[in-house]
Amino acid sequence: MAAIWTITTMDRALTQGDKADVVTTLHYDVTDSETVGDDTFSGRAYGIVGLAEPGDSFTPYADITAETAVAWAKAALGDDAVSSTEASVAAQIAEAKTPTTGTGVPW
Repeated sequence: MAAIWTITTMDRALTQGDKADVVTTLHYDVTDSETVGDDTFSGRAYGIVGLAEPGDSFTPYADITAETAVAWAKAALGDDAVSSTEASVAAQIAEAKTPTTGTGVPW
């Protein structure tokens, strides 16, 4: 199991100071799954993180790669939040594999 981080969309300011198309917010999705026999168990977390204003290392919108955007999201969240998010996804998978609660009606 390895959590997969994906940026689903980026919000941007069309102009910010002397820069154009400045990414301000990242929407991310974190997924993972585990297959046991014929069953696949999945977990997912979705979130939004704001970015600091760009400095001298500004990357034009058209030049941003998926890998760069994921790195920015993780950096903006910080190591603890990244670990917590991945742990949450893993916990969802563990709960799906061995449920501790149930729903339904008895009839």
